[in-house]
Amino acid sequence: MQDYKLLSALDAVLREQNFDKAAKRLHITQSAISQRIKQLETTYGQPLLIRSQPIKATALGQKLLGHYQRVLQLESEFNKQLTTEKKLQPLPIAVNADSLATWFVDALAPLLQQQQIELNLYVEDESRTWERLSSGEVLGCITSKKRAMSGGESHFLGYMEYLCVATPEFIKRHFKQGINQHSLQFAPAMAFDQHDDMHLQFLEKYFSLQQGQYPCHTVRSSQAFIDLTLAHGAYSLNSRLHIECYLQRGELINILPEKVVYVPLYWHCWQLSGELMSELTASIINHCHNVLLQTKKSE
Repeated sequence: MQDYKLLSALDAVLREQNFDKAAKRLHITQSAISQRIKQLETTYGQPLLIRSQPIKATALGQKLLGHYQRVLQLESEFNKQLTTEKKLQPLPIAVNADSLATWFVDALAPLLQQQQIELNLYVEDESRTWERLSSGEVLGCITSKKRAMSGGESHFLGYMEYLCVATPEFIKRHFKQGINQHSLQFAPAMAFDQHDDMHLQFLEKYFSLQQGQYPCHTVRSSQAFIDLTLAHGAYSLNSRLHIECYLQRGELINILPEKVVYVPLYWHCWQLSGELMSELTASIINHCHNVLLQTKKSE
């Protein structure tokens, strides 16, 4: 039998990334938090936290945290059945920035209107959101990884289509002699963060350019990607969903129309996570089948 008072301490420490803040979250002392973690680790005979920056859960800690999140969801739904009082149901989800900026909120809209939900969104690169689910921090995630983890399920959503774009002014300044290996060594590119290797792989694949051989901004915002591009500060790979209106108005130009990046997206969630997650899964799948490409255009 699990002691959920102890598991709540583990969850709080990982959420807050600080023992003192975790104690305040649970309205107990820092010493009590430390004692609860120690008691858990004594019970299982091994560490559950990697006390680093950031604080991480060990493999067993991740399993316990995932179990705790699912129990919270099921208890929330059970309590909802027992009382007419409407209470917010916690819904921690990991999502990539481009999905959040384009289609994800629309996919959630029906549930937000029908259910009392308290969203907790973790925004990561699509290659790393899966780690949030694996660690037990979230109940579901949008990811580029196909394989479902043990105890979870995976649903194909479709492809995000990325185009390499720039403004007419940027093209005149940097690509007068065409877009080639030489010109790209001097034209500023853009990456989301240190984990975003889309542009890196793009230039390596098509122009044999390695990281460090060209200038590259780091911009941790999907909207800022577009804003900086529109300000003639860089060329960039952007989701067609996000830039279609700028392409139609001629504010942005698809500078390499024959070179398109297709990123597959999958919805991962834990099995047996309750009715709310089942409804969310259905809503996301149905919405994506209408807005995302289901096959690559070359196929």
